[in-house]
Amino acid sequence: MGSLKIAILSRGPRLYSTRRLKEAAIARGHKVKVLDTLQFGIYLESGQPDLTFRGKPLSHYDAIIPRIGNSITFFGTAVVRQFEQMGAYCLNNADSIMASRDKLASMQELSTHNIGIAETAFVRNPSDILQAIQAMGGAPVVIKLLSGTQGIGVILAESNKVAEAIVETLSSVKQNVLVQKFVSESKGRDIRAFVVGDRVVAAMRRTAAGQEFRSNVHRGGSAQPVELDPEYERCAVRAAQILNLHVAGVDMLEGKDGPVIMEVNSSPGLEGIEGATGINVAGEIIKHLEEQIKFGNLDIREKLSLTKGYSVTEFNIDKPLLS
Repeated sequence: MGSLKIAILSRGPRLYSTRRLKEAAIARGHKVKVLDTLQFGIYLESGQPDLTFRGKPLSHYDAIIPRIGNSITFFGTAVVRQFEQMGAYCLNNADSIMASRDKLASMQELSTHNIGIAETAFVRNPSDILQAIQAMGGAPVVIKLLSGTQGIGVILAESNKVAEAIVETLSSVKQNVLVQKFVSESKGRDIRAFVVGDRVVAAMRRTAAGQEFRSNVHRGGSAQPVELDPEYERCAVRAAQILNLHVAGVDMLEGKDGPVIMEVNSSPGLEGIEGATGINVAGEIIKHLEEQIKFGNLDIREKLSLTKGYSVTEFNIDKPLLS
């Protein structure tokens, strides 16, 4: 296809993921600019949604690649939504980014489908905490801050009493927490599957350092490439489709009965996955972006069924996705 004008929304032009996406787009003949998400101004007028950048009118872009940090989700998704309304193709749309950032909402959405997820409880009343823990077989359980990232705000509670105390303490300082069943057979390791469109383009197994149970590379964990079983690949792709994400990092535990989804990330980093696997993931993302623009404004499931790989019927998606 011809050259596209692409904007990467990122606060860090020197960050690995941003640099690699820019390099991959240029390598495929496109014009690319990295634009600081917080430098936009959003203007709303009847029939004329508009954006400025650093106080000046913004020229037209064919496609947007959002790299929205957690701390600026609200403003960042507002900018993405404005680009959508101005006719630019957004690789992951604003509603999908928002849905994936809300750990509770995304688990609620996934739970309505026949897909393996971690048994999860969300409680605020102290009298309900012990009941929730016992309902999932008792301690140990994992306690997660809804707003945490990169393993921050994730605690392993070895006993019911400790779990109760942690939840009560966090609730008292107005922190929302999830309680999740601890998958003991996967302690200290997980799978990160990098989904682009209708397939997993790369996958790695992350292993925690020492006695640490969190396998995040940011916490000293190591990563090795892994060839996923078809069941794990199908689970990862389906999770991304349910949340209407064209690009996603799907984190799964290896449970005794198969994959257990822990989280779906709408802005997954490229450094760990490219470093572990040697796969040009950035290039795969740009190729997928080209395909989506080529197919035009079709529903995501129609688009995915037109590309090679899994068909919609194969995934048996029984519920409409977000538009």
